[in-house]
Amino acid sequence: MAHTCVYLLLLAICSVVYSSSPRPSIISPKLSPLSLQQVAGYKAYTYYASAAYCLPTTTLPWACGENCEANPSFIPVSSGGDGVYTQYWFVGYDPIISEVIVSHQGTDIDKIMPDLTDIDLVPAPLNRDIFPGVEPPILVHNGFSTTHSRSAPDVLSAVQSAIAKFHANTVTTTGHSLGAAIALLDAVYLPLHIPNITVQYVGYGLPRVGNWAFADYVDAQPVLVTHINNKEDPVPVLPPVVLGFHHPSGEVHIEDSGEWMTCPGQDNPSRQCASGAVSIMRFNENDHDGPYDGVVMGCGRRPDTLLL
Repeated sequence: MAHTCVYLLLLAICSVVYSSSPRPSIISPKLSPLSLQQVAGYKAYTYYASAAYCLPTTTLPWACGENCEANPSFIPVSSGGDGVYTQYWFVGYDPIISEVIVSHQGTDIDKIMPDLTDIDLVPAPLNRDIFPGVEPPILVHNGFSTTHSRSAPDVLSAVQSAIAKFHANTVTTTGHSLGAAIALLDAVYLPLHIPNITVQYVGYGLPRVGNWAFADYVDAQPVLVTHINNKEDPVPVLPPVVLGFHHPSGEVHIEDSGEWMTCPGQDNPSRQCASGAVSIMRFNENDHDGPYDGVVMGCGRRPDTLLL
């Protein structure tokens, strides 16, 4: 109930202010649906994002049940996190797509510390040691940045090991909810420390991570960004624009019909995209964890309440 009240309040602010707030220009008013083949192309990443909810003791031997069985060729390299102060994470190599995979756990409602992280809304500069050269006016959600910093050194080391071992040059970061936010920061962080790699990002139920300058910075990087939102999930419209937060480009929105729609630009206001589809009168917490092409986020369970 407390979570619902907070979201109702923030959505109310969002719905009142967003219509009068300056919006990023949209590249094209036309939205286009993804083909069934394109949707299927995300399935492996969806299971990797879901697997991050499983204990590191099960992802390291790659024995986490359905989520691991969906990508049976995956070769784990390292895993970590305690699920309270540091979200679970794992790094490994997928020989089918020749990519190093980095995945982060989202918020587990059963753990109080991640909840406190998610409501730490103060925008702040990124850590200069972790993000050298990324300076203000670029600002990000302080809680997301702090959480990311706890796993960043170990993730970097694991990615470097995987690249060296498998002679890989492509890294994909993924996650759901808070995990999607951490993974987006990883997609910015890793190229700063590992030269000559290709990085792509696939996130699910991504909250807004940073301010407009951060969104523009992400868009300017050679990183392929896709953030997939499900129906009337309220998390992708939080924190609200009125607090200075904005999404980078790359949204894919799942319609009530099940069709996946590309939404060009930042925070596309179309009713077929998250910013236009979700309001104080129209949102559904249960949409947050899926299904995403049949996959419900979580390690062998469906959360009863919103994960972020």
